[in-house]
Amino acid sequence: MIILPAPRVPQKDWIWRSHTSGMERIEAFFHGRGYGMHRHDTYAIGITLHGIQSFQYQKEMRHSLPGNTIALYPDEPHDGQAGDATGFHYRMLYIEPALLQESLGGVILPFVPTGISSNPHLFVAVRNLLTHLDATVETLEQEDGIFELAQAMEMASGARPRRHRADFRMAQLAREYLHAAIDRQVSLEEVAQAVGRDRWSLTRDFRSFFGTSPYRYLSLRRLDMARRLMLQNMALTDVAANSGFADQSHLTRLFTKTYGMSPARWLRIARACSSY
Repeated sequence: MIILPAPRVPQKDWIWRSHTSGMERIEAFFHGRGYGMHRHDTYAIGITLHGIQSFQYQKEMRHSLPGNTIALYPDEPHDGQAGDATGFHYRMLYIEPALLQESLGGVILPFVPTGISSNPHLFVAVRNLLTHLDATVETLEQEDGIFELAQAMEMASGARPRRHRADFRMAQLAREYLHAAIDRQVSLEEVAQAVGRDRWSLTRDFRSFFGTSPYRYLSLRRLDMARRLMLQNMALTDVAANSGFADQSHLTRLFTKTYGMSPARWLRIARACSSY
């Protein structure tokens, strides 16, 4: 019989914070009782990474496991504690309700009654906003994440899907604008003003007709340019600068996430193929 070692338990509680516009992101580990009853004027939305994350919410004790999403409504009292002796490790996003409301377009704020959801769309939306807490987040990337979070929160709350009328011409104009801005940072608000559409209607237009978000579309066009420049033997730092990435690590991170391999490995394979 193979006996696996017990997971390593950190000796001390710790917390790490990251701030961006309208959002605070944290990662933390606690033994036992992490914090007493309190409340925020923001949503508290996060994922449990390890252990059992227990908390009192809506007058009942809740227990979140890895793979669950915690979604606490603004101004609702709650506490936090470990559900067993190993402690709990989690990431949490505190986001102003107004940011979600802007993209939802005036409907009632989403409410998850138990404070815990197993909705896979919500989990992915939250995980995307809580990945690489120490990395620079582009404005367009954050706006894209907020839109996806708002839609997923509405779905997880049990609200009925709403139909939206999409404008193909606006989507086309936005696509053209993104192509012209491929080598620089751009925000959804900038694109919306350029084409004469509000930003959240525009992102719905874009997704409806091009099957992806404005940020992901722009990122893939940047990666297309990056691969062309790499094949021209340009240094990776220069490739990143000339194809609109913040730096080489930003390029490498997105390249690996998209293609499943590092830029260096892709380039070796591409050169080997071209030699046949």
